Amino acid sequence: MPKVFAKNLSNKQVMTTDGAEIGILDNIVMEVKTGKLEDLMVKPDIGLDTSKYVTDGQFLKIPFKAVRSIKDYIVVDKQIATSLE
Repeated sequence: MPKVFAKNLSNKQVMTTDGAEIGILDNIVMEVKTGKLEDLMVKPDIGLDTSKYVTDGQFLKIPFKAVRSIKDYIVVDKQIATSLE
């Protein structure tokens, strides 16, 4: 995956590989010691059934390993994004 500046990700739409819109990226969780990106914190779209997602307050916690592409949208693998770890 090519390099992308974090500031360019703010407020970017997040969707699944099947084209379903999940919400808007609010923040990214990073492991401080290693610098590894852990999770995307996504503000869910109104009407989205969040029961299959891990949540943290008002946000969906999408594992960074679910990210498949970052261009106009952040595209995530739905199967990984909805796995309740």
